[in-house]
Amino acid sequence: MKEKEQDSEGNVPVKNWILRNLLLVALLVGGLMLASTLLLNSVTNHGRSIEVPDLTGLNVSQARKEAARQNLKVDVYDSIFVRRMAKGAVYSQNPKAGARVKKGRRIMLTINAVNAKKVSMPNLVGYSMRQAKAELSSKGLVLGRLIYMDDIATNNVLKQLYHNREIKPGKQIETGSEIDLAVGLNSSDNQTYVPNVKGMKYLRAVDAIRDNSLNIKQISFDKSVKTYADSLNATVVRQSPTASKAPILMGSEVSIYLSVEKKEEADK
Repeated sequence: MKEKEQDSEGNVPVKNWILRNLLLVALLVGGLMLASTLLLNSVTNHGRSIEVPDLTGLNVSQARKEAARQNLKVDVYDSIFVRRMAKGAVYSQNPKAGARVKKGRRIMLTINAVNAKKVSMPNLVGYSMRQAKAELSSKGLVLGRLIYMDDIATNNVLKQLYHNREIKPGKQIETGSEIDLAVGLNSSDNQTYVPNVKGMKYLRAVDAIRDNSLNIKQISFDKSVKTYADSLNATVVRQSPTASKAPILMGSEVSIYLSVEKKEEADK
């Protein structure tokens, strides 16, 4: 066996001692890096994620409980007001449902306000129906029913009503409220046509019907529509009566049926 090199006094050369210590230092550093990586992965759950649950439609207390079951937290950071949605319910969330996040992540919620913002009722008398509709929209109000009355000017606003009672200009009213309009109807100009709204999204279809001087009789959503957001994305799969080239009396009613899943159905 070959003996180790030694100097004249029997000691191992300095260069071998340096190499040996450098090797030990490298092993120590590598071990520390491995340990820190394992510790970091343990603390941050690296490589492991949680699917964000759908919290829309729940109240804040329910949302907190549902998030806690998934080791997540929630914070309310904004609110809006949607009349057709339960007050205090979750309107939207970030991250969205289905996203993958780490344990302990905070989900930011936008909720439907408990108290609606109020606006001053405008004076619509004398406006055309289309002008009145645009003015209501600018105030955050919604056009309700068109009530036709004999008058020399068709679609001229004669009265503005809220809950079947006339509402005076300047009165404070909640945003999102529906305002019915009593409008004129000249017997020589009292007909319109039913538009084809199949395939249109909810709000666009409603606008198209009202822009044609017609009323909404019924709006039906199928079981695929579970949230307010779903309703906005739902499209008309059937309408009654169907679109026709034959004229129809202004103020007549149209029903629409909507879904977020089904394709357009054949009219029955």
